[in-house]
Amino acid sequence: MPKTKSQTSGALRPRPYDMTALPKSLVTEHAHVEALFQAQRAITQHFIEGQGQVLADALINRASQARFKLPDEAIVDPSDATAASIPAQAREQVAGGFLDGLTHADLRSALRHRLLELEGSNEQGVVVSARLIRYAAARHLVHNILPSGRAVAYALADGEEIPAIPVANANEAESALTAETDAIAENEPQSGKRGELLVPYVPSARRFYLPQWVIFDDEGKLLAGSVQEAEAQIGSMRQFLEALHAAIAIAPYIVADEEYQRKRYGMLGQLINQGRALAHYQMGQIIETINRRGGTGQLNRGLSLSIPYFDDQELEIRLRGLQVTPAGRVMFVPAFVTRAAREEQAKVAQDTRLNPSTRKYLLRDLEWLAQAFETTPDK
Repeated sequence: MPKTKSQTSGALRPRPYDMTALPKSLVTEHAHVEALFQAQRAITQHFIEGQGQVLADALINRASQARFKLPDEAIVDPSDATAASIPAQAREQVAGGFLDGLTHADLRSALRHRLLELEGSNEQGVVVSARLIRYAAARHLVHNILPSGRAVAYALADGEEIPAIPVANANEAESALTAETDAIAENEPQSGKRGELLVPYVPSARRFYLPQWVIFDDEGKLLAGSVQEAEAQIGSMRQFLEALHAAIAIAPYIVADEEYQRKRYGMLGQLINQGRALAHYQMGQIIETINRRGGTGQLNRGLSLSIPYFDDQELEIRLRGLQVTPAGRVMFVPAFVTRAAREEQAKVAQDTRLNPSTRKYLLRDLEWLAQAFETTPDK
């Protein structure tokens, strides 16, 4: 299998996440709510964090309903320690319901709507409490539910918008003469600690944010136990990003949280890189299957293919149908695959539903398919 461009290493310039590019309004709002939370009494902070966790867990578990409570009181101004009481009848709250579950309504929308209603209350204590619980839920999603990963740097390929090429650290240890599943002992020069660290991942995997979810090395070799396991790992990476999206749905200003930016940057680059590698690997399997079955005459009753590609916008593996020969008694000729792949390339090149980087890698894999069955005088 040819080495994918997205996995090519070399003199790459990392493109880090840029906090200065965020809208000032979101940065200001995040700082204000954070200061408001810090101004609360310790017991109120603890209560609000607990209610935020309740809402975050409901979102992650895709519950149809979420119940939460407002605190007894809340400080409404960080510069003034005076607390406003919350009426007893306003403390018990619920978002979503049984009918929402039947209609598959999104709890995010229901919860956001309920919190907005509370923030429109005439009671300042209710307004501040709703704002703080919104902050606590988003922060819990970002800081506590999602695992923290390695410090990574990704480079941006020409003509692309999202950095997804891992850049090797100058201090990265080379692999020893061990099996890929063995732990590798290496020094951590940046940790300030002596001794060795046992790392159960190959060096190329350690260039990504969460090495345990890396399914292909930089040579395009499958590290996962099977394609099914690789697909499950892609699913785990998507769920990671979905949790970040849920945090934005609750509190858009959470994008100004540096931990949010760090985790989004680390996982987005990893998912796109590994998703493209999986689609490329699956294309290789398609080519091998056609060669095997075509050589035994098993493709003489028609051939239709499902071409895999990673959609950078939807962040998932998708399929494009490709008919090589119609169903019936049609003798298979390898050149038919080349012709169908070339025709599909023309369609992909004009498909405005695909963003440039998605189109780029899909065209690359279609070219591989076309060349694999191209007939020349030398063949």
